[in-house]
Amino acid sequence: MNKSIKNLVHSRRYYLVAVVVVLAVSACKKYLPKERETVGADSQYTIDTYQPVLGRTTFFTDNFYQGSTTYPSDFKIVNPRRRNGDPAPELTDIFPVMVWKQAYDGTEKSIAEIEAKREKQYRPLFEIGPHSGAFTMWTEAKSAFIRSQPDSGYLFDVELSNSGGRRFYRNLKLMPLKERPYEPSNYNASTGQPTTNGIYASAIINIKGANTNRYLSYNDIDVYIRKVVKVGVPATNTLTFRFLDTLYNPINPAKFTETDWNNLVHGFEKVMTATGVTYKMAYPIPAVEIPTRFTSSDGRRARVRFGYSRLGYNGAREDALLGLDFAIYEPGDWEIVFAFKNDNPKFTND
Repeated sequence: MNKSIKNLVHSRRYYLVAVVVVLAVSACKKYLPKERETVGADSQYTIDTYQPVLGRTTFFTDNFYQGSTTYPSDFKIVNPRRRNGDPAPELTDIFPVMVWKQAYDGTEKSIAEIEAKREKQYRPLFEIGPHSGAFTMWTEAKSAFIRSQPDSGYLFDVELSNSGGRRFYRNLKLMPLKERPYEPSNYNASTGQPTTNGIYASAIINIKGANTNRYLSYNDIDVYIRKVVKVGVPATNTLTFRFLDTLYNPINPAKFTETDWNNLVHGFEKVMTATGVTYKMAYPIPAVEIPTRFTSSDGRRARVRFGYSRLGYNGAREDALLGLDFAIYEPGDWEIVFAFKNDNPKFTND
């Protein structure tokens, strides 16, 4: 047999062997058992007590250790009850809540564009992610009908299941805190009553007192976040910034000449007068806790900065700044007031 014929025979043998191997592997795979779903004994909730603040949407995520449980799995709240064992229909009844159907990103150009991204849905006020085990307490949950601290609150169980079995996590605790409609807050977390008259600014830089000629500190300025309610006048969802001198007279906001008023907040239809600056707003503020150009770096607070510049001694320019990082969770007509209580800011040159 010549060499070329031998090579052809060997090639055909190798080909036949390869085909046989492939068919054998395919047959083995066909009859291998499918991976079985399991509910792991090591899977557990890493948090057993949940204390959401009522009046704001709170997400409890990354609170379940998957362990050896295979996904997808199903989670369900079962037997929610008051601490004395009575049923808790306020946790199982369905209520209208506002849910985002499209992503908010802070670039929206109008209130209408923001509102078009969310819709009313009917859900329990406290619910579980059906495939994650994460919990959500919706904004619409209020202390008027949801038990809150110092009440001991609620107990509930969670059922975890898949085709491999089921497991119950018993006696998880839900202990809501009373509403704090804004942050930073001067409200007691349990009683819901204010503990101080105001809060501190987040930033005070190079603001010199007009009378004392010293640089003002956080103790020289009170900040008030307050809701304005007018009898018989429906709320229009606005936010107004005001500044008061030591005699509670308004300071013209135009004196804060370095302020970017058009991009101060994610608000619209700005109205500026000698006593304040008002914006139409979509509540809550921030609308979603994500970083945007209007928020702190973590997205949890809106960030406003008011600035002006003046010439100090020897002609040196001094850039003054007054700032607040804040959140407001309740819709309505709100105002934030910066009250200079010990000395007025000096806007003129030295």
